[in-house]
Amino acid sequence: MQSKLVFAENKFHDITHWGIRASIGAIFIFHSIKKFNPIWQEWLVSNGLPAELQMPIALAEFLGGIFLITGVLTRITGAIFSIILLGAIFKIKGLDKFAGGQFTGWEFDLVMLAACLMIIITGPGRVSITNMIKKIPKYLS
Repeated sequence: MQSKLVFAENKFHDITHWGIRASIGAIFIFHSIKKFNPIWQEWLVSNGLPAELQMPIALAEFLGGIFLITGVLTRITGAIFSIILLGAIFKIKGLDKFAGGQFTGWEFDLVMLAACLMIIITGPGRVSITNMIKKIPKYLS
């Protein structure tokens, strides 16, 4: 129990926790930029997804990235990103291609999914706006 308390009070833990959140947030912001282009809508349709998903996905990734970096709504954002990543792994990368030996390119998405699940479990951490504003309910953190 003592080591757990020491670990939780470690400043390097806080900085690392924020670094993981900020990295995932920056990656999603960077990848969201191209999704605002109407050409990406055609790409969605070519992959069997409705064109109407363009703006919700682009906005979720852009705003969610900002939320993760700042530490606001981190658990909710982590859950939304997890859904997006599961869609990327199974629909875009193609689990159906696994039998044919063509199931590749999912590794990055899997690592991102693991990081998002970690964010859901650990929450925003102490280096976050949520921690600075104590009035935000825990379930919204």
